[in-house]
Amino acid sequence: MVKDVEDVLCNILRRTRFSLKLDESILPGSEALLLAYVRFIHDDNLVQDLLFARELEIDTKGESVFFVLKNFLAEKEIPLINVISVATDGTLSLLENQREFLAYLKQAVPTVMTVRCVMHRQNLVAKHLSSRLHCSLQYAVAAINKLKNRSLNVRLFRKLCDGNDEECNRLLFHSVVRWLSKGNALNRLYAVFETVLKFFEEHDVLLYENFKKFQGDIAYLADLYFKFNEVNLLLQGDNLNLINTKGVISAFVT
Repeated sequence: MVKDVEDVLCNILRRTRFSLKLDESILPGSEALLLAYVRFIHDDNLVQDLLFARELEIDTKGESVFFVLKNFLAEKEIPLINVISVATDGTLSLLENQREFLAYLKQAVPTVMTVRCVMHRQNLVAKHLSSRLHCSLQYAVAAINKLKNRSLNVRLFRKLCDGNDEECNRLLFHSVVRWLSKGNALNRLYAVFETVLKFFEEHDVLLYENFKKFQGDIAYLADLYFKFNEVNLLLQGDNLNLINTKGVISAFVT
């Protein structure tokens, strides 16, 4: 069945211009996996699908990525010139490999367009805070970690929340890797702010004083990242295009 689905997709791509998105993933055994996604118009509908997942056997350099893609398309008899654009994102450590890959691709298809992932750029902007807000964020993260890292603290905090009739009795971990995490963690933290203060007043006076001092900043950060999350969610979905995403960003900025 999987082969039939792949055959149908490849048959469409042989006669259709399409956009490409490449991603890399590391498996538990340290194997590097190259994932290729395609987007195209079919029967007046915008379609996106996974084209292939292939192991990068030697390295993850741009040249290796290009030849994995080129060999797959040749194997499936899909003309390389059908690729009209490539979307890129990723961390700074991946950018050099992406530039190298794009250089090889542009040699084969000079007319190909490159599009930087708008959601990734917006997320990077959200990381640049003033020194004061950055300091406030660190205290918020320290408070979350203090309450989450020890099972005893988790139980004590849960009991305190239940006694205060809070709607929730646990915090969410903050993760830099997952962009939704920061906003969700801050909003949950501020929702039980007074209970958190009471906990630290009894168990960590220094953190209590700093946490209370930056209450206004933490409230501001919770609202700020809530808005960032709203925008990021609007930048996802099956029927998005460059015009839609530009509209979302423009509306947010204005």
